[in-house]
Amino acid sequence: MFRTISNIMKVDDLRKRILFTLLVLIVYRIGAFIPVPNINTELLKMQDQATSGVFALLNTFSGGALFQFSIFAMTITPYITASIIVQLLSMDVIPTFTQWAKEGEVGRKKLSQVTRYGTIVLGLIQAFSFAIGFNRMVSGLVINPSFTTYALIAIVLTAGTAFLMWLGEQITENGIGNGISIIIFAGIVAAIPTGISQIYQTQFVDAGGAVFLNILKVLIIAAVVVALIVGVIFVQQGIRKIPVQYAKRVVGRKMFGGQSTHIPLKVNAAGVIPVIFALSLLVFPPTVASFWRGNPVAEWIITNLSYTHPLGMVLYVLLIIGFTYFYTFVQINPVQMAEQMKKNGGYIPGIRPGKNTEVYLTRVMTRITLSGALFLAAVSIVPMIFAALAGLPQSVQIGGTSLLIVIGVGLETMKTIESQLIKRHYKGFINK
Repeated sequence: MFRTISNIMKVDDLRKRILFTLLVLIVYRIGAFIPVPNINTELLKMQDQATSGVFALLNTFSGGALFQFSIFAMTITPYITASIIVQLLSMDVIPTFTQWAKEGEVGRKKLSQVTRYGTIVLGLIQAFSFAIGFNRMVSGLVINPSFTTYALIAIVLTAGTAFLMWLGEQITENGIGNGISIIIFAGIVAAIPTGISQIYQTQFVDAGGAVFLNILKVLIIAAVVVALIVGVIFVQQGIRKIPVQYAKRVVGRKMFGGQSTHIPLKVNAAGVIPVIFALSLLVFPPTVASFWRGNPVAEWIITNLSYTHPLGMVLYVLLIIGFTYFYTFVQINPVQMAEQMKKNGGYIPGIRPGKNTEVYLTRVMTRITLSGALFLAAVSIVPMIFAALAGLPQSVQIGGTSLLIVIGVGLETMKTIESQLIKRHYKGFINK
């Protein structure tokens, strides 16, 4: 490992990219402690322990910025929601978006611009809701409440989200890995010390005479976490190889083709994106309803659509499975893949080129994606159930989802560094 880190530091371009990413993350962490103007943050901190699981979840993904009501309190959530909407509209809903999606890099830039505008609009709506709703929930939180004050708070929160979106794009372009995923990763990792401190406080300091049983409980939890890490890595690395044979072609006096290769289809090609998408949609209704506590409809939504309630868990699982299929087929299009193989004279042994190849690839992808989707759902739900049975604090009961995102982003980033090292003939992290 130390030799690999030494090799990274020897590569000038890679070293600059890693240092750039670290500097951006430092800026992100500094911003998480800069409060929004006209907010009495002391009142919000007093409500910390009484806050519902939804806000504990949002606080974890913001790296503690929500309970600080900082300029990054909304994190990158509006951008994720805007991305979901744009991608859905690109699937033959709006013809212009569909055409842009097929235009390659130029089309992607146009869709990215629409996503940015959508982020600002959604950010302003969410920021106004945050300011008004939190002031209702914590009386006196907003100092001198008025339309001007709420507008100022909304603009600052939206500007913070837009700045985070820009930081994520800068990491993607000039740093290592996917910038948005890295920012979410940093927020979760920053919340780990607080979670460990809460476990220590509840299981040992406030445990009374049951210290031995709590030590045993914590050891079992640690073993489950290690098993989850191993399982996540195993599935994330799993692929299905589809053999492909290319026919020989004579072009002029030269002969091309004739080689055998394969298409590597990952068991979980969507990575952690479905979990992030599912969480963004699942927490939205309870978050909005929490601002109108006392209303029967709002109370029903808070109780039943929470990810800790059976109905909420079922919806969470269905959203993860749905988004896994959606994102996988957006990334890997069987129709385009079959067309490309046919144009280049390739075929799958025993399968006719064209429509039959498309049907075969779709069937294989559907089956392996189901395995990946069920795995994502299991890793997200089982640790929550286990943590609830163990009596862990509410904010720690989202460990499965956080663990999945941290490991997934970590693996993707490691592979990016690995490819850069191998390209320059250095040994990477992974032993072959």
